[in-house]
Amino acid sequence: MSYRKYQGSAGGWGALASTAKHLLKSDNIAKNIKNLLKTNQDHGFDCPGCAWGEKDEPGRFRFCENGAKAVNWEATGRRIGAEFFSQYSVSWLDQQSDYFLEYQGRLSEPLRYDRASDKYLAISWPEAFALIAKHLQQLESPNQAEFYTSGRTSNEAAFLYQLLVRLYGTNNFPDCSNMCHEASGVALKQSIGVGKGTVTLDDFEHADAIFVFGQNPGTNHPRMLDTLSQASRRGATIVSVNPLKERGLERFTNPQSATEMITGGATNITKRYFTPKLGGDMALVRGMVKVLNERHQKVLPAGNQVFDLDFIDQHTHGLPDYLKQVEQTSWQHITDQSGLSKAEIVQLADIYQGAQRVIITWAMGITQHQHSVATIQEFTNLQLLFGQLGKVGAGLCPVRGHSNVQGDRTMGINEKPSAEFLAKLAEVFQFTPPSAPGHNTVQAIEAMLVGKSKVFIGLGGNFVAATPDTDLTRQALSSCQLTVSIATKLNRTHLTPGKDSLVLPCLGRTDIDIQQSGPQQVTVEDSFSMVHASQGVVASDTGNMRSEPAIIAGIGQALFSDKPSISSIVDWQALAGDYRMIRELIEQVIPGFNNFNDSLNQPGGFYLGNSAAQRQWLTTTGKAEFQAHNLPIDIVPASVRALSDNRIFVLQTLRSHDQYNTTIYGFEDRYRGISGERTIVMMNPDDIRDLGFEAGDKVDLEALWPDAITRKVEGFKLVPYDVPQGNLAAYFPEANPLVALAHRGIGSDTPSSKSIAVVVSRYQNTSTRIV
Repeated sequence: MSYRKYQGSAGGWGALASTAKHLLKSDNIAKNIKNLLKTNQDHGFDCPGCAWGEKDEPGRFRFCENGAKAVNWEATGRRIGAEFFSQYSVSWLDQQSDYFLEYQGRLSEPLRYDRASDKYLAISWPEAFALIAKHLQQLESPNQAEFYTSGRTSNEAAFLYQLLVRLYGTNNFPDCSNMCHEASGVALKQSIGVGKGTVTLDDFEHADAIFVFGQNPGTNHPRMLDTLSQASRRGATIVSVNPLKERGLERFTNPQSATEMITGGATNITKRYFTPKLGGDMALVRGMVKVLNERHQKVLPAGNQVFDLDFIDQHTHGLPDYLKQVEQTSWQHITDQSGLSKAEIVQLADIYQGAQRVIITWAMGITQHQHSVATIQEFTNLQLLFGQLGKVGAGLCPVRGHSNVQGDRTMGINEKPSAEFLAKLAEVFQFTPPSAPGHNTVQAIEAMLVGKSKVFIGLGGNFVAATPDTDLTRQALSSCQLTVSIATKLNRTHLTPGKDSLVLPCLGRTDIDIQQSGPQQVTVEDSFSMVHASQGVVASDTGNMRSEPAIIAGIGQALFSDKPSISSIVDWQALAGDYRMIRELIEQVIPGFNNFNDSLNQPGGFYLGNSAAQRQWLTTTGKAEFQAHNLPIDIVPASVRALSDNRIFVLQTLRSHDQYNTTIYGFEDRYRGISGERTIVMMNPDDIRDLGFEAGDKVDLEALWPDAITRKVEGFKLVPYDVPQGNLAAYFPEANPLVALAHRGIGSDTPSSKSIAVVVSRYQNTSTRIV
């Protein structure tokens, strides 16, 4: 491992060099150049990476460095099937790195695990579908099966999937949003009546101030940097609030700017950068509101105001209870928990008050705490006080991670579907869908662990690497009667087979998808509720792969072959043969999709709309709701602190720059200056010294949680980094074993991966492998 503080800007020549390197590694150079030119373009395909939106600007490249990695990684020329698995046992593959697994290439044929040889063997598609149907039909209840969905899944596949599962009889829909922005959806739904962000990409062109909380766009959604740099250049004040100093939030050289590239220039993104303690964002905003409320109360007797009282009177409910909570919160509590001084919080309040139009944006640095719902509602309360919803250049913006995670939820991938959605589904398809809540991700793992759930089907994703409490998750999957993974690449989940196990290869976004009616296109929804068409553009060796809709249809055909009542409702093969028919069904069930097929011809896609952006509040009171929450007493509860007499640190898990979600593209974390190693932990230099360590020393990290399970990872190298004292950062999935399944968000059940209590000790070398 090497570490040297990165001195350059985000983007620039470094991004171009990295893009070229991964293009060469794809073994498919010529085709992938064409792929990149069609990424996020009209009549092209939607990037399989992040969900940041795109403006309709002809003549511009619309991919970023990490989007190029995703495209090159998916469109590799390497293929693996039964021949590959004849050489390697599952046990041997399980000892290899996540990078090694995915680098082997695209899965090219259906496979079934053979326990006797510990290898995957080829199986035909009809045999695979029959095996799935057999296991599902043998269950005592449909609620004994779990149907997971990845955010890469298209709208068409997601809609067909939820229809199949509800016809089968369950709402067990654990999905990737349960582990990322579930708190955003819950919080916003309660506060403003809709669980999505209220802004569009155009709003960033009009905002006076943009507050960026808990995210690292330079790595996780780099195209956001173009939007922020344009806002900065026209004079908007950008404030970044994040425990780590991230280069992408500081300055950016746009690879599409000839001037910046030639001169080595860069745009300064952030005007003020604040580094609170992990979990301290709610306290920070509470402090801002406390300052602003004191100012409001001071000028109110003279007939003046700081808050937008007209908006509050007309559009909100619950202000007195909230302000009472604010007034009762002590400054000592606020500064201790936030890690910022009162003077710094006053500076934040000054910037906010001085702006006419404010956008607040956030990502998983906010959503993966126990108090995440309360934190997001604190953001919302602040915006409501100043009427910063439902006007141009202002609003709330949760930045989604995977490219269609928001669209999947729109399509009905939801363990708690609304009564309105179920009623419409019943009307269109003439059946009674299940109404009882199903399992989210954490509940699904718990159910599999105790034997209540016996079948797991994963539509995309890498469940083992994405979920918390890695050892328990693997135990849960391996105890199932059947596990099924629908995937493009080999990953860790495939090496944790149930008693019976299938790996089914599917087409990716870059692949041309030809069905009975001809070439197909699918759709996705970005973070701004824009729906885009996506169509693969380059012919490649798709072997014996099938599209996701075709796989779902194959399962449906086999599962319901002896149920003519269902076969008369859904013609599975017809839907798989023409995705326009699926979109016609979506149009009948889900609001906002009128003339769905025709609307796809609009350049840049079409907008689904947002009721809160129109100041229509779909809440029980018909108004936006102020939510009054206590600050957490402590980010590390007393019951956890009591478990150790040693110094307790708070750890967050995060991505490296050569990573997208659980996909590892390499071992470079360029903007943080870390190279060649993933089992590292970032620590404040003063903390390293105080513990008697030196940079590069290996340490063990043991999580604290009040149960009988030991959660420990070993041999992580110390990297000195600009992070608040008492806080640590390490990469996932390597640090996921430290996240207790029971440590999850209040109201969201999202694993609390950004506030893990750990103790640090010198490396003891007690095990031979880190998961």
